[in-house]
Amino acid sequence: MKRGISAVIILLWFGRAQAEKPKDFVELNTAMPDASYDIRYFGSQNFVGEPIDGYLAPKCLLQREAAESLIRVAKQVAKQGLRLKIFDCYRPQRAVSHFMRWAQDLSDKRTKAEYYPNLAKETLVGDYIAERSGHSRGATVDLTLEFQQTNGHWQELDMGSAFDLFDTLSNTDDPRISELQRQNRQLLKSMMEAGSFENYSMEWWHYSYQPQPYPDTYFNFAIE
Repeated sequence: MKRGISAVIILLWFGRAQAEKPKDFVELNTAMPDASYDIRYFGSQNFVGEPIDGYLAPKCLLQREAAESLIRVAKQVAKQGLRLKIFDCYRPQRAVSHFMRWAQDLSDKRTKAEYYPNLAKETLVGDYIAERSGHSRGATVDLTLEFQQTNGHWQELDMGSAFDLFDTLSNTDDPRISELQRQNRQLLKSMMEAGSFENYSMEWWHYSYQPQPYPDTYFNFAIE
């Protein structure tokens, strides 16, 4: 009985710790203003089809070491006439829980054609959607590269698949993509690896800073 009470106390304490925003988290929208920010989970243009819990502002937050390294990457990217486009950074645990609720509602297939056309929804949990995400540790980022057109507008490099397409086509080394698309993915990968970010091989856009500053902590404070 005492052991059970102790376990409850530990869980409650740990939950409060997760909910607090550490002082070493940086807002990249301010610290890296030359990047493009398209925070998909703040709005409805995402695989759930609605704003996601915990995204109260379209901001990119990262732990300081990861943020400083990404800023260095952005400077190297700029030397090639390109810029970073950010889709997601820190992700509250409450957002991940929102994803799980959506994944378990097999009747909601509004976004299937755009985000998982070749997969059954019940197969998404595991490789694509997990109960805990590295994003919640504060040092993972989803991003791509953009180039500036002659009219001044910025456009994403052709990566062969869209952000958050749940399909093997999104695997970084998928053999079906064109040579140009492969070169674009490898350019992003090489520049991110130079900044100590490691790619998740199933998603060309997904990079985690190494070593992780908070390897065992999943934060739950809202982005605001």
